[in-house]
Amino acid sequence: MPLDFVSSHSYGVRQGYVDEFGKTGTVLSDDAWAVSGDVLKNRKEIEASVMPGLELHYTEWSSSYTPSDPMHDSYHQAAYILQKLKQVGRAAQSMSYWVFSDIFEEPGPRFEAFHGGFGLLNTQGIKKPAYFAYQFLNRLAATELQNSDALSWATKDASGSVQVLLWDFTYTLPEGLNDQQYYVQDLPAREKGKVAVRIAGLEEGRYSLLLTQVGYRHNDAYTAYIDMGSPAQLSRAQVAALKSEADGRALKKEEIRVGPDGVFVSEFGLRENDVFLLELDPQ
Repeated sequence: MPLDFVSSHSYGVRQGYVDEFGKTGTVLSDDAWAVSGDVLKNRKEIEASVMPGLELHYTEWSSSYTPSDPMHDSYHQAAYILQKLKQVGRAAQSMSYWVFSDIFEEPGPRFEAFHGGFGLLNTQGIKKPAYFAYQFLNRLAATELQNSDALSWATKDASGSVQVLLWDFTYTLPEGLNDQQYYVQDLPAREKGKVAVRIAGLEEGRYSLLLTQVGYRHNDAYTAYIDMGSPAQLSRAQVAALKSEADGRALKKEEIRVGPDGVFVSEFGLRENDVFLLELDPQ
């Protein structure tokens, strides 16, 4: 059977061992090109081979290789995912995040509500910040707009709707601590200043503006879970409360008007590891 693609996997830790229970501790790599650097290296190796046209599929990737790494549950994970996918660009044909749900029994079933599992959802179906990274990507349109910013995507569809997905990724893990010690705390995000969005070439008229945020205490079920005292088990009321904390509700929804110059400008505050999706839909 002829080989027509290369499959690989990558994780973003620089310290720790293959320990499915997370007892030895893992340390998120401070290399800005962790994970994505592996992908770009593989692409160059393929191009230099006798089969330079091979597809490259990463069938397993994440910030960590253990389902006991609380970074997976943290609001930091959403920005991390987007940062790595942006850096990869078109070097790979697919990047399959590991994995969709915390219902994962390779090391045996886990019963704690949040235990650092791989999933975009926990075992009760509570959406983690990582879930929204992929949901926001799915809400982008097919046509990518010209955009020189390395921390955003801008797209449009045939109806004239425009979407801007932007984020900040800041490495905050202190020297001397591992993920299992650090990401289990309430970790307020520091202010990073203002971000300005400017979209040109729009049709004049009225638009609905939807701004949705993921970050510290915004669609952030894990911090709300820490507020509860990080119980191993959740009551039905606690599950409902955490689902409400992470229901994807928008930060802002309003009607705006674009003038004859076809330019829309908006400015808002940005904190460490915030993710924003701005959507403009013509009315």
